[in-house]
Amino acid sequence: MSPTDTPVVPFASPASRDGSPHVTRPQRYDALLLAGFGGPEGQDDVIPFLRNVTRGRGIPDERLEEVAHHYRAFGGVSPINAQNRALKAALEAEIARRGLELPVYWGNRNWAPYLTDAVAEAAADGRTRLLAFATSAYSSYSSCRQYREDFARVLDETALGETVTIDKIRQFFDHPGFVDAFVAGVADAVSSFLDTEPPSAVRVLFTTHSIPVDDARRSGPSSLGLGEGGAYEAQHRAVADAVMRRVAERDARAADVAWELVFQSRSGPASQPWLEPDICDRIAELPAEGVSAVAIVPVGFVSDHMEVLWDLDEEALAAAAEAGLRAIRTPTPGVDPGFVAGIVDLVEERMAAVPVDERARETALGPWFDVCRPGCCENARLGFRPAAAGIAP
Repeated sequence: MSPTDTPVVPFASPASRDGSPHVTRPQRYDALLLAGFGGPEGQDDVIPFLRNVTRGRGIPDERLEEVAHHYRAFGGVSPINAQNRALKAALEAEIARRGLELPVYWGNRNWAPYLTDAVAEAAADGRTRLLAFATSAYSSYSSCRQYREDFARVLDETALGETVTIDKIRQFFDHPGFVDAFVAGVADAVSSFLDTEPPSAVRVLFTTHSIPVDDARRSGPSSLGLGEGGAYEAQHRAVADAVMRRVAERDARAADVAWELVFQSRSGPASQPWLEPDICDRIAELPAEGVSAVAIVPVGFVSDHMEVLWDLDEEALAAAAEAGLRAIRTPTPGVDPGFVAGIVDLVEERMAAVPVDERARETALGPWFDVCRPGCCENARLGFRPAAAGIAP
């Protein structure tokens, strides 16, 4: 019997079936839900979009305009929607290549097409067992748990909770398809520097979105004891280490090149501690340490959206030029064929309930849980809120 033919308990999350952190029985799904962040599609969309992103925080429009200029510099159009359209098309092609009967629906948290519309469309098409892939690889409130809460909210708003189930693929930070997508770019950058510079003069900066320290501390289950940065920081460090090990396999000289994890795109008040160091601050310090070349690796990002195009390609590269450093920003996964294939591998892993010790992973932290542990990635501002899609009670 194939996974798609295997009976399942209707409308029940994995947590309600056996309480395991991993799915242990084959699952049947009839659609894939691509869940994104969303972005404006024109100048008139920018402030309404930013209001959606910051809803409930009481941030006035004049403060939102401080961020809006990033989008306005690109005509008010975020690249993220075009990137998700491309990812959707690539997933559809890979799914068809494997002979799976699994249409792909795409919905966003903060802008059209909204998740509510995507789920309603799927239900109207008779697709009621949805498996969701969120375009965030790591564990934190905003990158994992909030998507699960979004799914619960959508089912409530559409009154589809009795007929539609949404499960979420595990966090994929250390899946080979994601990790491998960074390796070639980093290897090319480092090797080009090492052709003229000693390893001590080259630094690799793995960068990701900064989040409040309190949110980082709550990321992942507290039982893992991953320190002040929680699972969010630990997962990024593990991936960076895995990438550098793979780079050294391509070019032995890279084994002597130092790397660091840095953060970007901070947006909170100065009084609130966020993860540091900031990438631009760190770049400014590197020349005094004998560094003359830096590879900037957007390891926290799936595609070249605004935090990459503005915060890295504009601000970080400008900081490197001011510091007199040679700098290369390496690619994000985007629609790299290996990354796309890896997503579909994760779909098939979930459908077949592949045993944990047989699951693909590149770090000792993985494979991550199918069903989040109690209190995992709790919102530091709002506390624990019920959610769907595989949250343990």
